[in-house]
Amino acid sequence: MKYQNLKTGDRVVYETLFKEIKRKNSVLELVPSENFPSKATLEALGTIFNDKYSSGYPGDRFYGGNQFIDVIENLAIERAKKLFGAEHVNVQPYSGSVANAEVYLALMNAGDTLMGMREDHGGHYSEGDKQNFSGKLFNAVQYGVSEETELLDYDGIRKIALKTRPKMIVCGGSAYPREIDFKVFSEIAEEVGAISMADISHIAGLVVGGVHPSPFPHMDVVTTTTHKTLRGPRGAMIMCKEKFAENIDKAVYPGLQGGPLDHVTAAKAVAFGEALKPEFADYAKQIVRNARTLAESLVKNGFKLVTGGTDNHLIVVDLRSKGVNGKEAETALDTCCIAVTVQPIPFDPSAFTNGIRLGTPAVTTMGMKESEMKEIGEFIARAISSKDDREGLEEIRRKVKELCQNFEEK
Repeated sequence: MKYQNLKTGDRVVYETLFKEIKRKNSVLELVPSENFPSKATLEALGTIFNDKYSSGYPGDRFYGGNQFIDVIENLAIERAKKLFGAEHVNVQPYSGSVANAEVYLALMNAGDTLMGMREDHGGHYSEGDKQNFSGKLFNAVQYGVSEETELLDYDGIRKIALKTRPKMIVCGGSAYPREIDFKVFSEIAEEVGAISMADISHIAGLVVGGVHPSPFPHMDVVTTTTHKTLRGPRGAMIMCKEKFAENIDKAVYPGLQGGPLDHVTAAKAVAFGEALKPEFADYAKQIVRNARTLAESLVKNGFKLVTGGTDNHLIVVDLRSKGVNGKEAETALDTCCIAVTVQPIPFDPSAFTNGIRLGTPAVTTMGMKESEMKEIGEFIARAISSKDDREGLEEIRRKVKELCQNFEEK
């Protein structure tokens, strides 16, 4: 992709783009929600599918001239159904938070009780955080992990559900490094008469690759983003049992969205097609092997991990024993060209955010394996211990760039 028209049309954007390409190729991208889609996916994003208005659904559009858009959307839907075994799929949601909002609006009324996971325990803010629409529009009650094990406390979750009788129970999060038992969540929801929903935005690619249990057939509704471990474009989709399909579709359009982003739908179709290939399962397995190896390297270097390790693609590091908070660690690592995110630690009374969250989807896409994960663990340990040593950080930065050069896109 040479971007010659962009070079001629807008030099500033063109030059900034290539600075970002250079940055990407010289950074260890350990933000677990980020990944690198294929060039085919990126090419689909830059097509004339961008130009069309297609409010509605295949065969029933508000605008004319959508016969080929219908082909693309139906293709994305059928591939998603095959990937996940879903009865019904809506591929139009713009983002994961929007998809969650559409499910809530489809199946609940304002003031109904929504039960979700606490953000500081690994949940996502769209599961009932008081600063989010989900915590403002609905009566949000939240569950978390066990203080002893830092694992999901299923007995405690059941007790909260029996006490509060929620209309919907949401599971899945953005910083929980262990497997989620969807069957148990569905049984709790059934016991209290609630709708069960899973947000698998982080683990969708692992589900497809067979290295994490699937939410189907247990959950009533499943949302996911289409990037992260699924390695597609930025976007989302909603999957559900057929009995919820009409309400879900109406909540997406005309309930909350107008015209879908058809170029993104095309890119979703491409990414889903890639995920259907046998080699995608190998990729998903490598993500998990890399995460476990990186976790072991960090433990070897004296770090405490939330839950003690990982079953999936992400790791949450408790920094309190290192005398450094999350922001300080993030800044030091960023200086060394290692990108992570700050993460709260469960049951931490401190005023500081004392954790970092890191993951392996992007470095796995680059082609890195276990030997590189061991080396990265060493880099992280040295960078955090050298956070006030400018020369030490610069030395690590050079070594990181040398490592990345071996995996740079040619």
